[in-house]
Amino acid sequence: MSHLNHGRIPAEYTTYISRKVYFLSGLCLAAAVLFIMAVSLGAVRVPIQEILRLFTGMQADARFQTIIYNIRLPHACAALLAGAGLSAAGAAMQSILRNPLGSPFTLGLSQAGAFGAAFAVMLMGTGTMQSTQVGAITIANPYLTTLSAFFACMVTSLIIIAIARLRGATPEVMVLSGVALGSLFSAGTMFLQYFADDVQLAAMVFWTFGDVGRAGWQEVGFMAAVVVAGVIFFVLNRWNYNAIDAGDETAKSLGVRVERVRMLGMVAASLITAFIVSFLGVIGFVGLICPHIVRRIIGDDHRFVMPASCLTGAVLLLASDTVARLILSPHVLPVSILTAFLGAPTFLYLLIQERRR
Repeated sequence: MSHLNHGRIPAEYTTYISRKVYFLSGLCLAAAVLFIMAVSLGAVRVPIQEILRLFTGMQADARFQTIIYNIRLPHACAALLAGAGLSAAGAAMQSILRNPLGSPFTLGLSQAGAFGAAFAVMLMGTGTMQSTQVGAITIANPYLTTLSAFFACMVTSLIIIAIARLRGATPEVMVLSGVALGSLFSAGTMFLQYFADDVQLAAMVFWTFGDVGRAGWQEVGFMAAVVVAGVIFFVLNRWNYNAIDAGDETAKSLGVRVERVRMLGMVAASLITAFIVSFLGVIGFVGLICPHIVRRIIGDDHRFVMPASCLTGAVLLLASDTVARLILSPHVLPVSILTAFLGAPTFLYLLIQERRR
C-alpha cells in the first residue's frame, strides 16, 4: 500500500498550510476594509460609494474627489507602506540577528535615522521650516535628507553587527547596545535643537512625532519603491532566514553564507527605515510588535512570517492612524503617540507570556 501514497501530500501538512493561507487572506481583507475606512473617515466624512466610484474610474463629486486624491489617499497609502515596511524590517532583524527584541526602534535605527534627517534639515538646508500646524517642515531635498538618514542608520547597523559577532554576545547585550545607541542619537538630535531658533525648534519637535499626515504623493512614491524592493528581497531570502533561525552553524552546513545574508539584510532594513523615518518621523513599536504577533499565531516559517508581518503592520498603522484622526477631532493626533500607547503594554504582555513559557 505504501506505493499508493507515494507523492501524496500528507493531510497534516495540508492543514498546516491552510491555516496560514486563511490567516493571510483574513489580513488582506482587513487591510482592504481599513484602507477604505481610512479614506472615508475624518473631519469631513466621504461616502464609501464616492470612494468606490473614484476607484472604478467613474465620475464623483468634485469636492470629495479633491479630499480623496489630495489628502486622504496619500495619507492612507503612507500608513500602509510605513506599517508594512517597518514590520518587514523588524521581522528580518529578529531573524538575522537571532534576537527576538530586534526592530528599527529598539535597536536605535529609528533614532539614528531621525538624527540623520534632522542633521540634513538643520545644517545642510534640505528642509523649509514653517510655523503653521499644517506642514511644520517641508523636505525640499528628499534625496539628500534620506541619504543622511540612511548613513546614520548604516553606522548603527554596522555597530550592531559588530557586537553580534562578538563571542558570547547575548540578546540582552545587543538590546542594551541598541538602547545606548538610540540614546546617543537622541542626544545628538537634542543638541541640534538646542541651537535652533524658536521656529526651527517648534518645527523639529513637531517633525520628530511620527505622522503619516505629512506625506504627499512624492513621498509615497519614494517609500513605495523602497518598501516593495525591500520586501521582495526579504521574501527571496526566506529560506536563508529559516536556516539562520536554526543557528549559524546549521545554516552554514546548509550552504548559507550567513555573514553576507546578515549584512545585506541589515542594509535592506536600514534603507527601508531611513526612507520612512526621513519622510514621516519616528514611529515606534510597529516593527517590534507585529512580527511577534504573527509568530505566535502562525509560527516561524518565513515563507509566511514575512508577508503576514507586512499585512499586520499595514493593518495596525491604518487602524491607528484612523483612530488618531478621530479621537480628538477636529484635532489630529500624531499616529506615533497612539502606537506607543498601544505598543508598550502589548510588548510587556508578550514579555510576560514568553517568560511564563
